[in-house]
Amino acid sequence: MTAPHVADSTFRTWPQDDFLLPPPNPAQRMEPSRAAVLDPRDLRRLELNAALTAAGIAPLPGDREAIDQLSALPHSVHEALHRWLTA
Repeated sequence: MTAPHVADSTFRTWPQDDFLLPPPNPAQRMEPSRAAVLDPRDLRRLELNAALTAAGIAPLPGDREAIDQLSALPHSVHEALHRWLTA
């Protein structure tokens, strides 16, 4: 058996400038107070998607508009939806 060479299609050469990235510096991590804040409507949309999925109801691609409309409703309505889905 001969060693693979450059013309062999199964042989892969790595660029000389390829290297592993250093581990992250904990001092440069974002502080919780500086974390991104989601708009309440976006948060309700994410929570509604999660509640539907947890209830075994996989939202279909066409359901996005309905979920967006439901997410625009007041928080009290959103709480009722979650209560109904998790009951």
